[in-house]
Amino acid sequence: MSFSVVSKKSGKTYFLHQRLQELRGGQKVTLYYFGGEPKEGAIDALPAGYEISENERTGLPLLKKKK
Repeated sequence: MSFSVVSKKSGKTYFLHQRLQELRGGQKVTLYYFGGEPKEGAIDALPAGYEISENERTGLPLLKKKK
């Protein structure tokens, strides 16, 4: 089952995804993003060292590194 978050503002459910992206210099980074449906790249758990917040204006979830 994919990791999901319900928006407090809209009540819509968002699913966490990850993608491995190669930069121009050859460095590889992992991108995390939320989508409206669980698709390819959906992950089951929140990555270690990250927390979820929500944009107050739009209600979209954001993934931030813990301080």
